[in-house]
Amino acid sequence: MLSFRKNLLLLLLNTMALLPVMACSQEQNVRPGINQHYQNPDFDYWVSIFESPGREIFDHRQAIVESLELTPGMNVADIGSGTGFFSLLFAQRVGPEGTVYAVDIAEEFVQKTLNRAHASDMHNVQGIVNDSKSVKLPENSIDLAFICDTYHHFEYPLTIMQSVHDALKTGGMVVVIDFKRIPDFSSSWVMGHVRTNQQSVIEEIESRGFKFIEETPLLRRNYFLRFVKQ
Repeated sequence: MLSFRKNLLLLLLNTMALLPVMACSQEQNVRPGINQHYQNPDFDYWVSIFESPGREIFDHRQAIVESLELTPGMNVADIGSGTGFFSLLFAQRVGPEGTVYAVDIAEEFVQKTLNRAHASDMHNVQGIVNDSKSVKLPENSIDLAFICDTYHHFEYPLTIMQSVHDALKTGGMVVVIDFKRIPDFSSSWVMGHVRTNQQSVIEEIESRGFKFIEETPLLRRNYFLRFVKQ
């Protein structure tokens, strides 16, 4: 009888451990087609969009980087790196002994970011072309995952955040910056384009094994959330 109970307990524990994987494998696409504009992007066009004065995160890019408190030797993933301006700023902070992974679904973005890094004599930037379900990073390889104005583009948010969890070292941090979706505050574009609100994002990320730490009150149109891997 004792042996039966022990085996039953082990079975239950193993089943519970598999629940997050099972949930991810069954996840449905929550935003089909949202990334079609990035299949063959015109890099110069997107530079004019992403790196234009008036875009809140671009205007506050130096303050955002300062708040991350990066130190030499850190490994940082810029997930949804786009034209790479954050990746290059991170590379300056972590130094040659650190690594910045510029992660994006668009190969053109990744390659042009590497070109910009090499042109600035920065050789600590690595490019990764990911897909809609994985960031394609090695397990336990990064100290910080930075996800800026990208979370709302995740077609499989639970699945891809599980891959972020796997890539982070124990105690590693996730920073998520994204548009506030608030009726009568957010623009009509945000209300139509952004899938969900801040609280739902927190709940989704916490369900993948992260703990919400705090919101940094730096931005007005975007929220700035910090999580730690448990």
